[in-house]
Amino acid sequence: MARRAGTGVLSVLPYAVMAVVATVDVAAGPGVGLLALVSLGPAFAGLVGSWRRPVAAGAVALLVGCGLGIHNGLFQERRGFAALASVVGVTVAGVAAAVMRERREAELAGVRSIAEVAQRVLLRPVPRSAGHLRAAVSYTSAVAEARIGGDLYEVVAAPEGVRVIIGDVQGKGLEAVETAAAVLGAFREAAHDEPDLKGVGARVERAAERALHGEKFVTALIAELVPDGGAVFLNYGHPLPALLRADGTVHFPEPPQYALPLGLGLPSGDGPEPHQVDFGPGDQLLLYTDGVTEARDRTGAFYPLARRVHLLTGPDPQAALEALRGDLMRHTGGPLHDDAAMLLLRYRD
Repeated sequence: MARRAGTGVLSVLPYAVMAVVATVDVAAGPGVGLLALVSLGPAFAGLVGSWRRPVAAGAVALLVGCGLGIHNGLFQERRGFAALASVVGVTVAGVAAAVMRERREAELAGVRSIAEVAQRVLLRPVPRSAGHLRAAVSYTSAVAEARIGGDLYEVVAAPEGVRVIIGDVQGKGLEAVETAAAVLGAFREAAHDEPDLKGVGARVERAAERALHGEKFVTALIAELVPDGGAVFLNYGHPLPALLRADGTVHFPEPPQYALPLGLGLPSGDGPEPHQVDFGPGDQLLLYTDGVTEARDRTGAFYPLARRVHLLTGPDPQAALEALRGDLMRHTGGPLHDDAAMLLLRYRD
């Protein structure tokens, strides 16, 4: 709505400026010499739309300039013709700027389209229902033009239970996307093949080590949820999950010992130890990346997730998660400085 209003204002502005210049010039008389200012019309016209806008505004500017020049008797001197020449020059510059802008917009649209396709391939929509769970996801990329970043998530309904992963690749750009693809690919295969969760984590860790170079790493949280066994977590240096009980209390289950992120593990290390928590009817589990908890407002205060998870109410998990995301965006008051992914899991009655 605001963008359309701004475009409408810019469309009318060139002709409004020329009307004001003509009115002031006629009222002030020939001694003021405002004829050259009618070139502002085609200059403003090149800001939006196609190249036809500055051409049309330039034609109107020439007509207005000729009228003012005849009215003020300026064509008996050189400055009248110099003013019309400036109108022509600005019109040509406006047409060239509009053509270049249209080309850049077309290139940007192509980049956005490719990025959206890549995101749909990499981050497939999670199933709204998986086993005994209902799921919802929210992803906000800090790179607004590309709409894709280094956060990752997946939900897989395996024979052993519902297995999920959420992670955050250090860094940005294509390298981060390639690493996320390698981690997700390994998890999707291992979630179906491995009989226990620790085997899933080991395969994901090996895939991450092959994909990562230098001091890069991936924080990840892998979980397995079964109807009678609660939830089991493997935490690779990732933010703690938020467990919202049916009675409204909030917990952040900590592992018995913290482990290093993927890609930073020692060769002799066995990885994180699985830890289990109760998860039953009416409970909700929110998995997220640090782009959520590290989002700051204008005063530098972090987003208080523990005090805002009460927004996850209502019968529809996706609507509840969108309410939390909207609160996050209001907290920052502008674009995020890091990707923010949230995955909400509800025990389905």
